[in-house]
Amino acid sequence: MSEAAIIPLDNVDPALVEELLDRAFEPMRHQRTAYKVREGVDWLPALSFAALDAREMLVGTIQCWPVALNAEDGRAHPMIMVGPVAVLPEQQGSGFGKALVTASLAGIDERAPLPQVMIGDAEYYGRFWGFTNEHTGGWSLPGPFEQSRLLVRSSNPAVLPERGTLGPWLR
Repeated sequence: MSEAAIIPLDNVDPALVEELLDRAFEPMRHQRTAYKVREGVDWLPALSFAALDAREMLVGTIQCWPVALNAEDGRAHPMIMVGPVAVLPEQQGSGFGKALVTASLAGIDERAPLPQVMIGDAEYYGRFWGFTNEHTGGWSLPGPFEQSRLLVRSSNPAVLPERGTLGPWLR
């Protein structure tokens, strides 16, 4: 990734973001389970970024969302949903996605870090940022998903509920 810039996502025209997401994931992406998890909440501007190439063209985005794991006892455990991480198909493998995830996670306040959750490849996201599916086996989502791809990153995994359903954090 040479001569790229990572900028706040709220500096980018929302129509360009939607076009990039369509190209990266296909237009039917809105029917994916991840969209149901974050339904009705806005992305977090402080943790959401865009990648621009050397020509200052939009080539990637990351959005983070306020979600909660709703435990069986009715308690909501706030978390941050990381993703989607989207990079234009012709730019994938160029390091933009890695730079976006790194920028996003660096923005989390280390004094009171909420657990981060995502749907992704455990080997890749585990190797670079410590995400794991070790604690998510009893968690469910509001739609179909592969259990092995439900990942969490937490500075204190002991606080994570064993069971619950992930959904929007409606404070």
